Amino acid sequence: MLRRPGQFQGARDEPARRAASVDRLGVRPVTRGSRGAWIKAGLTWQNIAYQGESGGYDPAQARWFAQFAALKGSPAGGIPTWGSELITVDEYASPLFWALLAEARRLGVHLVGADATPDVRLAAAAWVGLEATVDAEGALALVPTVDVDGAASTVEHARAVGEHGVYRFDFDTGVIELAPVAGGATSAQLALLGGADVLHVPAVDLDEFLRAHHRVLARTLPIRSSDGSFAPPPAPPADLVLTATHAPAGSLRLAWAWDHGDGRTSPLAASVDPVRFDGEPAEARAAVIAAAVGVLAGFEADRDETAERVRAVLEHARDDEVELHDADAAAFADRVVPRLETLGRVRVEVVGDPPDYRELTDRPTFTVTTVESRQADWFDLGVLVTVAGRTVPFMPLFRALSTGARRLKLVDNSYLSLRRPEFDELRELLDEAGTLAEWETGMRIHRSRASLWADFEDLADAAEPAVSWRATVAGLADDAAVEPLPEPDGLALPLRPYQLDGFRWLAFLWRHRLGGILADDMGLGKTAQTLALVEHAVEAQGRGAPFLVVAPTSVASNWVREAARFTPGLRVASVTATEGAGHPTITEVAADADLVITTYAVLRLDADAFAALEWGGLVLDEAQFVKNPATKAHEAARGIRAPFRLAVTGTPVENHLGELWAILNLVAPGLFPSRRAFDERFRRPIEEDGNAERRDLLRRRIRPLMLRRTKEAVAPELPPKQEQVLTVALAPRHRRLYDATLQRERQKLLDLLDDDLDRQRFIVYRSLTLLRMLALDASLIDERHTGMPSAKLDALFEQLDDVLAEGHRALVFSQFTSFLGRVAGRLEAEGVPYAYLDGATPARARDEEVARFRSGAASVFCISLKAGGFGLNLTEADYVFLLDPWWNPASEQQAVDRAHRIGQDRRVMVYRLVAEGTIEEKVMALKARKGELVASVLDGDPGATDAALSAADVRELLDG
Repeated sequence: MLRRPGQFQGARDEPARRAASVDRLGVRPVTRGSRGAWIKAGLTWQNIAYQGESGGYDPAQARWFAQFAALKGSPAGGIPTWGSELITVDEYASPLFWALLAEARRLGVHLVGADATPDVRLAAAAWVGLEATVDAEGALALVPTVDVDGAASTVEHARAVGEHGVYRFDFDTGVIELAPVAGGATSAQLALLGGADVLHVPAVDLDEFLRAHHRVLARTLPIRSSDGSFAPPPAPPADLVLTATHAPAGSLRLAWAWDHGDGRTSPLAASVDPVRFDGEPAEARAAVIAAAVGVLAGFEADRDETAERVRAVLEHARDDEVELHDADAAAFADRVVPRLETLGRVRVEVVGDPPDYRELTDRPTFTVTTVESRQADWFDLGVLVTVAGRTVPFMPLFRALSTGARRLKLVDNSYLSLRRPEFDELRELLDEAGTLAEWETGMRIHRSRASLWADFEDLADAAEPAVSWRATVAGLADDAAVEPLPEPDGLALPLRPYQLDGFRWLAFLWRHRLGGILADDMGLGKTAQTLALVEHAVEAQGRGAPFLVVAPTSVASNWVREAARFTPGLRVASVTATEGAGHPTITEVAADADLVITTYAVLRLDADAFAALEWGGLVLDEAQFVKNPATKAHEAARGIRAPFRLAVTGTPVENHLGELWAILNLVAPGLFPSRRAFDERFRRPIEEDGNAERRDLLRRRIRPLMLRRTKEAVAPELPPKQEQVLTVALAPRHRRLYDATLQRERQKLLDLLDDDLDRQRFIVYRSLTLLRMLALDASLIDERHTGMPSAKLDALFEQLDDVLAEGHRALVFSQFTSFLGRVAGRLEAEGVPYAYLDGATPARARDEEVARFRSGAASVFCISLKAGGFGLNLTEADYVFLLDPWWNPASEQQAVDRAHRIGQDRRVMVYRLVAEGTIEEKVMALKARKGELVASVLDGDPGATDAALSAADVRELLDG
């Protein structure tokens, strides 16, 4: 036995004989005395906690008493007492009380009464509620009852232990029972303890009681019928209720809950609680929710996340409130609510005054108009939309369409779906026409956007264009509407038929103050057509502001010569130096000229001087020079004030569609005003996704403002051009050096390509250039390899020997002037007369070199691809050698067209020398794909790809 085991004693101040005497049950520590009786022995709740073994008590029992006292707690933090000896059990708020009593048994702590006879029992469970019985007459009695371990009694002698248990005293046997109430006791159950009246329901009132009161009472107190005489009817299932609250501002708030039909409601989050729902299986409520979710699944809001939240709140039983606005609120109230009301166990309660929402389902009708604007070259665009006789305000409609809204609500609370083909097409057109911010102050359309207007007309049921707009659009949309003007009187040389058509098209653009691009193939006489326009303008309006022609430095002198040949009556001035240092000012030069010719370099340096004048027209020759909008040259060209602007280039697209936008932004700024919008709408879909629909749309948009003819189509008299690839095998030493270098550069670049290509582009191009130079001649990358033979150079001279022996003359092109220098050196060593031209050749020397070749003094013309790819007429040559391929096909085509152009009367042979097993073979394959972009956009070829060098392209170039 444990020495002096501690005891737990139920105590009363005095022996009691009435219920009032057991209002509170107090406990205090006692111990067995020497005679076997239970005595205080000076023990209190204050000292037993720390006496432990030092006081002769079992340490575990002492700790138990300390824990029991501490569990009671007090506001002051000390051990509460009653009369300094007793703790009352009714104040134990924690249900751990029962765990401590169970632990007392294990430790040998006895529970004893204050007298010798009473017994204290710890029971397993207690039930507190109403015992229902029905007598023979059908009357119902509901008796407040407490049941402890199956032994029922009235509640007079029972009291609460906190809010989690009861104790009951039997005065006949002297037994005290303590037991927890499963799940804790409710306030209604606690109110029964100590005494409550029996509820009697006469038989005649039983039905009314069951209908109106039983379920309410049963929610508050447990009711049972031990003898089975009373069987309550099953409770009806709860309804799922949607409360739809209409606010004055047109919003609609949605809140879900369960209605039990007895005045009680439960939140959605309680759907899984069987107690709240009278034991109804949760699956039944889940089926009701699923049916409602099925209806909500068809609801689409303007914002997808809003529609998702409407469903998710119900589907995931969240107690959130959702608020809908404007057209969403109208559609939900008009279309969704009636469908919800058809579901069983689902009810909609409407709060507030619901507007009279009506959906307009008739087909919309459109009327488009243009009116002269106060701003030159712009027209005010009107779009009138009507549905079912109602006019739809345009700006709210435009905002809804531009933000992707699904529907629009009108001021009379009618609403219409915007998910119709007609609105989809209108959305596309408006999105292309301008951003929302641009249109807030009024809708406008530039006179250059004839194709866009045509699409508006196709969509509209009626169109009412302004008179001047009608004339402009007619000519742009139909070549037949262009006035068949005769050649200008001052034109000294006749135009070919296709050149006459080009001149008439240019004259139409000039008369209507429209800009454009003359993009004929190289060699078709774009300069002659442009000079004919300048002559026509002078003859039509007299000598006014001169035309300004801007050309590359190497080409400017050719304009002067061609003007003297074709339009000798024009007053032509050439500006090849900036103002100052003895040179006349731009104003002085322009005062006595019909045509001023300058270079991009001079324009860039004297931009302010050129921008200060009014010009009759601006011509940008070889306009690819201003294809980069970030350059000073582009900025200077944009600053020129001229009612007519023309870009002249056979290659409006060389690498990517951004170059086309940059040129159009100079000559037709109203066509695609926003670069960002152009990239999003055309460039990325075409270049990255191969979007044929957008490609066709872009071609349709630019067609009215770009004239492009191929030599095959308009100059069939040109002799044929035959192209051939000559594969050259590297010498063994050269091959080993190339392969080793390729492996090193490949590893370096593949690591870089995992990063952003744009950031690493300089390093990438440097490595690719190194490999291209090495494929030509090893000495180009390192002078130590000077003795290594160049198979490419040998192959070229094998061909030249035969060509020159037969009396032909040849053009030799290379991108690398160092290799071109080696070609020139070998020509000189072999005594072959040649001419030489690269980017470092001064303008005067350039003209001299061209004259030497054209006169026959030189049989071979060595030309760097960049310096001589444009502005040269070299039809004296009938053989063209391209020593190193490049992935930009336009550059090579420009070089070939120096010989294959108007005036050539012999077949032109083109040889491309490609080093076998090197990067050059990869370049040839890549170039074939890159050429498809230009053809697809400008010529209508269906294959469109990205012409810019991508990371995938670089990997392909390095593969093998």
